[in-house]
Amino acid sequence: MIHEMREMQVMNMGQYAHGNQPIQHMIYLYSYAGAPWKAQYWVREAMNRLYKATPDGYCGDEDNGQTSAWYVFSAMGFYPVCPASTQYTLGAPLFKKMTVQLENGKTFVINAPDNSKENRYIESMTVNGKAYSKDFITHKDLLNGAVINVKMGSQPNKNRGVKASDRPFSLSLEQ
Repeated sequence: MIHEMREMQVMNMGQYAHGNQPIQHMIYLYSYAGAPWKAQYWVREAMNRLYKATPDGYCGDEDNGQTSAWYVFSAMGFYPVCPASTQYTLGAPLFKKMTVQLENGKTFVINAPDNSKENRYIESMTVNGKAYSKDFITHKDLLNGAVINVKMGSQPNKNRGVKASDRPFSLSLEQ
C-alpha cells in the first residue's frame, strides 16, 4: 500500500487518491458524463477534507505545484481537465467573490454571494449578464474579461449542464 492510498482511507475517500496528482482531474469527469452536481459535491468534499491550515492538512506530496494548482483552480470554480483544450470544466466556486486581474489589463470576476458550506451546488449562472447553461468556460471568455454570477444552493440542480451541448469537449465523442 502506498501512502496516497492510506491517506484516502483515513479521509474516507475510497480509492480516489488525490495526493497522487494524475487522478486529480477525475472528479471533474462527472461533468463529461452529464452529472455536474456530482463534480460540485466531490470537488467541495476534496477541498474541505484534504486541505487544512494544519501541519498534516495537505494530502500527498506536492509535485511541481500541481496539488496547489488544483486547489486554486477549484476554489475559483473551474479546472483545466484537458490542458490542450480551450475549456475549463466547472466545479463550484469556494468563495463569495473572486476578482482576477489579467496581464492584458482586463479582469474576470466570479460572484457567488450565497456560497456557503451548505450551498455548494450551482443553481444557475450568468456570464456577462446572459444566462449560461454550459458546464465549462472558455479561456477566451476569461481573457476577454468577464463577470460570472453564480446562484448557489444547498440542493443539486440536476437539470443544469446536462445536455450534450452543455458538456465539455470530449475527443471520444468525435466521429
